[in-house]
This record gives sequence, structure tokens and C-alpha cells, in this order.
Amino acid sequence: MDLSGTWRAQVADDDLRRAFPSGELDDSGWPEVDVPGHWRSSPAFAEEDGPVLYRRQFDFPRPAPDRRVWLTLEGLFYLGDVWLDGAYVGDTEGYFFPHTFDVTQAMLERREHRLAVEVTCSPSKDRTAKRNITGVFEHWDCLDPDWNPGGIWRPVRLHDTGPVRITRLRTLCREATEVRAVVGFTAELDAADATTVTLRTTIGGTDHEVEHPLATGANKVEWTVTVARPALWWPHALGGQPLCDVAVEVLTEPNELSDRRAFRTGLRQVQMKRWVLSVNGERLFVKGSNQGPTRMALADATPAELATDVRLAKEAGLDLLRVHGHVTRAELYDAADEAGLLLWQDMPLQWGYARGIRKQAARQAREAVDLLGHHPSVALWCGHNEPLTLDPEQGVRLGRLVASMELPTWNKTVLDHSVSRALETADPTRPVIAHSGVWPSLGSGGTDAHLYFGWYHGDERDLPRFLAAWPRFARFVSEFGAQAVPTSDGFMEPDRWPDLDWDRLRHTHSLQKAIFVRFVPPADYRTLDAWRQATQHYQAAVIKHHVETLRRLKYRPTGGFCHFCFADGHPAVTWSVLDHRRVPKAGHLALQEACAPVIVVADRPAATYAPGDPITLDVHVVSDLRATLDGVRVQARLRWAGGDHAWAWEGAVAADSCVLVGTVQAVAPDEEGRLVLDLELEHENVKTSNRYETLIVEDPLRG
Repeated sequence: MDLSGTWRAQVADDDLRRAFPSGELDDSGWPEVDVPGHWRSSPAFAEEDGPVLYRRQFDFPRPAPDRRVWLTLEGLFYLGDVWLDGAYVGDTEGYFFPHTFDVTQAMLERREHRLAVEVTCSPSKDRTAKRNITGVFEHWDCLDPDWNPGGIWRPVRLHDTGPVRITRLRTLCREATEVRAVVGFTAELDAADATTVTLRTTIGGTDHEVEHPLATGANKVEWTVTVARPALWWPHALGGQPLCDVAVEVLTEPNELSDRRAFRTGLRQVQMKRWVLSVNGERLFVKGSNQGPTRMALADATPAELATDVRLAKEAGLDLLRVHGHVTRAELYDAADEAGLLLWQDMPLQWGYARGIRKQAARQAREAVDLLGHHPSVALWCGHNEPLTLDPEQGVRLGRLVASMELPTWNKTVLDHSVSRALETADPTRPVIAHSGVWPSLGSGGTDAHLYFGWYHGDERDLPRFLAAWPRFARFVSEFGAQAVPTSDGFMEPDRWPDLDWDRLRHTHSLQKAIFVRFVPPADYRTLDAWRQATQHYQAAVIKHHVETLRRLKYRPTGGFCHFCFADGHPAVTWSVLDHRRVPKAGHLALQEACAPVIVVADRPAATYAPGDPITLDVHVVSDLRATLDGVRVQARLRWAGGDHAWAWEGAVAADSCVLVGTVQAVAPDEEGRLVLDLELEHENVKTSNRYETLIVEDPLRG
């Protein structure tokens, strides 16, 4: 029975909290609220922070003597206390995984029932020491900081089983080659009485049975199934995505089905060495982007919207989405499995947390593996994003930031060690990253870096020089980019330009005006439309040149990148290339072109040249294709107002490589004005081009 639908709800106070489990309480005057959903999606609770009391009446037939009945809350933000027919059932903590209770006795006693749930999602008074493990939903500079995600946000269900229930099931592909695949299963079985059961497992066309004795209560059982000559699952850049149906059944004597789990999986193995990812033994230079919640109110996102984000990422040429600082809905993982899009899965840990959450965080890491371990698209785990005790709303002091990066801290050293150890123990089949965005320590060989040249620090042209000086930061750049104003800008009240409500846009819609003033000053533009185009042009330039720089460092030493970020979850001015309505910014095309399987690139010309300056620009071809391209012809043409000069090269481009094909050498002409470098690559199967523009000026300082 699915108990989704209309419930009654009321904001908690001390008197209601004592009375609301009772059937004698009249709730007919309480506001209605949708389950699944967030309470703030209901007009009656649009400004509430809770706690909120939920109630629902239902009828359920009395179960047969040999059946057990279970109540499952599939997702509750964030803490819950559950009563059934006035009796306390239990509590919950953790938003992204299900919580299940045995309610057999209550179902035997009557047919009419009343379910009551108190839901708490209290905002953190100190965001540098949070207690709710809700990740970006309650603390992120791309969502409304006043948003409260509280509510029963996933369905509530009743279901029955025989005397033995599968309480937990973890499924991991431990080995996958063309010869065989080995799938490991770890189950917790809840038995009403001591018994012996048969575990029947089906993976595609492979059947497996094994007997296990069980004691009364919880039993942990492990087994493996070997699949001969499997069809391997690949990322879309490397191959196909065959998925196989999996069923695990518990049979009691005499061959009676007691419980069953069914899902789909893909057979593959993933490894990462020095930040280079390989799938089934094939290395892959990862082109990715960060992705926050599809909607800030994630319960309100439709399955089609979740699947669309996966499709759009694949169409943009991406290999990977980083599920940034949260665990999302099942529909996105299913769509990624089908599309061959890899996922970097964060735990919902973002910035600073209180000391008391360590054990709970480790527990939730194990829950994440149980929930998502069977998805072939999930390629790696990350324990914590930027484990720094900072709050962007209060400003970030440089000294404190440096200390958090360089010195041991409770979040970075203790919490993240516990979480990463829990992930590694629960899932030895995937790479585990303790935390993201922490500077590499001496001797570490490198880590993933957040490098916002052209936004938070330096100039957008500084990235190549920085990576040449500090190659450890180039191993994997997991955040970079610049904000841009979206086309869907109604929330900005364009008619007010230039007197926008800058404080509201900063606080609620993420706009960082002080940084825009440095790079694209609003005061320089007569209309919002002109400023928007300028911000999008700037964002596109940052994305283009950063991606080209990182792709030229392919495997030497860069294993890939994750641009920040792909699509917005609410109306905002952020680093995204798709706004909250999925309307593309100019940066979307720049990302798509820079992520094409084959690109031709040059060293970036200087911002300006003086007449007579030497121009020396290396030209490279980067290919992610798995086959050599023979007979490639690359042409370069340098053009200015009074003339041009051309170069051409021919040769082969090896598979999965970056090849230096030639050098453009010239002297800047005497004529002031635009200087354009056009590149074209031609092959019987591939054609691509690129363009760079700069200026010739008598006085370079004028540029």
C-alpha cells in the first residue's frame, strides 16, 4: 500500500506534540500537505522551519498468521519520530535512504489505523558546525540559504513478507572481464524464528542458489555469483551499456517465497591511479561537470526532469557528472546507467560540521553504498566537499582559509577519515576520495583542486602558468568557472536596471556583485540585456580556455576535470551553463565545443601585441577516440586587417592522445586592430575548427 497523497499537517508546539499521536485528536482543521513533498511547497508552511506534525488515516486488511507487515518511509528530511495508532514505532535520521519498521502486531489488532510522524529539519544556528547531514540543501552558495528542505519527501509504503525479510542488500561488481564477472552480495535477513532458507539469485541468464541457516532476528549473509562471458557495461565514450536484471529471493520451507528484491545492474570494474580513471582496464580522460539538485525542492522534480539532466550532460560531450554535495533521486542514477554517464558521488557533507556527527556520518556512508552500490554509473565516492569551517554569507577570511587547508582540523582530519574508511570498508570496488578541494600536502603527488582563476583569485589567463609551476594541482581540477546572468532573468526584475535589488539577488539568488565589478562591471552597460551578454561571453571564455588547457595536459599529469557547474536548481545567477529552466548560456556552447572528442587547440595568444612583437604558438590536436586518425591535415591562418599568413601540417594522431602538430611563428604586423588565428582540422571522419582573437596596439597598456 502506497500512503502517498494528501496528509494533514500542523506546526508543532508542546501541547500538540503530546496529543498528536492520539486518535482522539481532531485534525480536520489542519492544513493539507502533499506526501511525498517538502512542507515549504505547501502555501500553509511556505515560511516554516518546523518541526511539522504529519498525520494520515488508512485502512489495511489484517495479515495472515504467517505474514509480517513493514512500514517504510523512503525519505524524510531530516529527523523523524514515528507513531502508529498512538504507539511509538521509532525514530529516523538521514534524508536519502529508507527507514523501515516492523508493524505486524499493530496490523493484527485492527483494520483502521492512524500514522503520525513528527518531522524536524532545524536550520543550523552556526553553519560552521552543522548537525544535519543534508549537504547542499541547507548550506550552499547556489541555493537560497533560507530554504528549508524539511518534509516527508519520498513515498511512505506498507508491504508484507513471509517470516524472513531482506532488511538490507548490498550489491557490488567485484570483478569484470570478458571471461567472467563476479558480483558480491551482502544481505541482512530478519527472521521471525530460527530457520534455514534458500537464497536464489538471478543475474540475467545466470541462476544461483545457496542454503543458509538463520537465527531469530538479524542475520548477515554474504555470497558471490559468477557470470561467465558477461556483456560488459562501458561509459558511452568507450562502448555500450548492457544492463541485466537482478533478482534476489528468500525461500522458506517448503519452497515458499518469503521476500524478494529486484533491480538492474551493469557488469564493469572501475579503478583510479594518480587521478586517471579506467573502466574495464581502459583509461578515460574524464570530462565532467558538477551538478547540484535538479530542483531545490527535489521532491517536486519530475522523473523526466531528472533524466533530462543526464541526457543534456551527455549531449554536451561530458563523460561524468559530479553529484555535488547530495544524494539525489533514483531516476537520475537509472538514467545515468542507461546513458553510460559516469557519476562522481559525494556524500551530503558540505563545509563545516559539529563534532557530534562523526558516527552518524560513517553510518550514512554505509547506507549510501547499500542504496547505490549496484549502479554501474557510480564510479567513485567522495566523503566531503571542502571540509572548511566557512560560511560564505559571513565572508571568508584568507588566513582562516589557509589554516584550514594546511593544518589538521577536526572536519578534514577526523570526520573525513571516518567517512572515507566507512566507504572503503563497505565498497572496496570503487575509488574513494576522503575530501574534495583541499590543497595537496607535501609528498601527496596531487589531489583534486578547485581553481577559480578569473573569479575568486587572479586572472583567467593565469591557469596555465599556475599549473606549470604547481603541477600537483593539475592532477584533477574538480571546480572552476565564472558566474553569468541567465537568459531566464525574470526573478531579477529587469525593468529596474540599473537599480536592481542587489542585496536580494546576493542573498537569495547567489549573485556575487563585488566579483562582477572586477571582471564585468554592471556600471559599464546601459541595459541588463547588454550586461547579461557580457557576463555570458566572459563565462564562455573562462570555460573554453580552462578546458583547453586541461585537455592539453592529458595524462601529463591531468586525469580529467569537472567544470562548475552544469544546471541550476532554482532561479539564480551562478556558475551554471544551463539556467533553472534549462535555457543555455553562451558557456554551454563553449563547454560543448571544448569537450568534443577531437579538438585542435593553440597556445592562447597574449591579450595584446605591439607591432613587431614575436608570436610563437604551439598547435596541438587532442583526441579521445579509441582509434588512430591517419592522414589528418591541420591548417592555421593568422589574419589581420592588411594581410594573412598560413601554415599546414599533415600526419597521424594516435588514439587517446594529445599531439603537438606544429608551431605558428610570426611577427605582429604594423597595423593596429584585430588579430585572428583560425585553426581547421580535416580528416575523412572528423572535421573541427577553433578560433583565437587578440589585438595589435601601439601601446600594449591600452589593451
